[in-house]
Amino acid sequence: MAGIAAFGAYIPPTRLPLAYLAGRPAKEGGPEKAVAWNDEDSVTMAVAAAVDCLSGMDRDCVDGVLFASTTHAFREKQAAALIARALDLRGDVRTADYSGSLRAGVSALRGALDAVSGSDAENILVIASDCRMAAPGSALEANFGDAAVAFLVSSENPLATLVGSHAVAEEIVDVWRSEGDPFVHSWEERFVVQEGYLPQMAAVVEGLLDKTSTKIADYARVALYAPDPRSHAALTRKLEAAPRTLEDPLFRKVGNSGAAFAPLLLAAALEAAAEGDLLLVAGYGDGAEAMAFQKCGEGRASGPSRGVAGHVARRRTVASYDRYLKARSLTPAEWNRGGDPGLSATVHFRERDEDLGFKGQRCRSCDAIQFPCQRVCESCFAKDDFDRVRLSDRRGQVVTYTFDYFFPNPDPPTIVTVTDIEGARVHLQLVDCRPEDTRIGLPVEFVFRRIHEGGGRPNYYWKGRPIDPGETA
Repeated sequence: MAGIAAFGAYIPPTRLPLAYLAGRPAKEGGPEKAVAWNDEDSVTMAVAAAVDCLSGMDRDCVDGVLFASTTHAFREKQAAALIARALDLRGDVRTADYSGSLRAGVSALRGALDAVSGSDAENILVIASDCRMAAPGSALEANFGDAAVAFLVSSENPLATLVGSHAVAEEIVDVWRSEGDPFVHSWEERFVVQEGYLPQMAAVVEGLLDKTSTKIADYARVALYAPDPRSHAALTRKLEAAPRTLEDPLFRKVGNSGAAFAPLLLAAALEAAAEGDLLLVAGYGDGAEAMAFQKCGEGRASGPSRGVAGHVARRRTVASYDRYLKARSLTPAEWNRGGDPGLSATVHFRERDEDLGFKGQRCRSCDAIQFPCQRVCESCFAKDDFDRVRLSDRRGQVVTYTFDYFFPNPDPPTIVTVTDIEGARVHLQLVDCRPEDTRIGLPVEFVFRRIHEGGGRPNYYWKGRPIDPGETA
């Protein structure tokens, strides 16, 4: 029976205090939201969530990648293929993007379950990630947050199996973003909730309960999409769901993460659920879609390396609202970023294994690891005798570093390092680290981020990030 065999998440550690939006200073422990920083987007967050999901697994097991988002940078270029390359998945992996609706994440998960149930594939990686922007000063700004979540769907040793599903479709202009719009638009709030959100979400949940011959009281965890806290409370009253069963919607901690929102709450429910528990998840957007799962085992691995709870706990506060605006490129600039052709497509293609897959080489003669790849071993001078090795899931140590105050950065300086990875010396930026915490010998892990933007398109590479205290280097 098809189900979820593993899951993972990523929530940017950067937090924007909501007090800044009202022009007030932040208070410790006050409401906040998660924001992707200047080198993060829906693709980089998707890679991070997938790494968390696949922790401890052989990645060759993945047969397909489904990516759901409303904020992928390209309109005519597949994100799932880029993500598969960054994850160093098999060359014959199937890839597809889901977009166009806030319930794209739930729809992609259901599509993967259908494919595995129909024996079309054995293991499908589903990733939902969104990084939506609301206009500064708008009512939506406080509710939006950025996050990503990933599930490995399989019929082999699932930790939660699908019990049933139901969907409804509705055409309504409530929340939308047209081609070229940087910000999400919304119609009048009462109309959005009373004519769109509440009736569609209630209908889809009631339809699921009818199909599965269950009652809302039968569910140990209920994960419900909502545009804001008040609407979430109104829906739970309408459904008569017990407060103890409601999955925390993470408003005032993370925020509404678009296509990733309902799946992220499902991942949080899986973290807290006990074996035998029934779980309900419902997503909204041009209708609604709901699914019921039953927790049945431990799944394919010991669990995500961080998960939702671990990422909620990892946080650093933005120093000011102005820093946030600069990170999102919402302040006037002297130069148009899209005025040059950018990185050569030929160079990008030729070096995609190193730049996107972060793959080095191991000498067959002396076992030395080198990066970037070259024909002659730096240690024993053997020629053309190497095996490719993935470096992204290894750990490194800072050998030397410098602070660059000239490289464009909303929160200078940019920390540039030479990092040792099992003998290979790699030139990398260091992120999520304060200058005063930088030191020689600092243990780091590797994260997929934007390196720069040229030709009107993002370019990606890997960067170092300090390993959390208490984690093994």
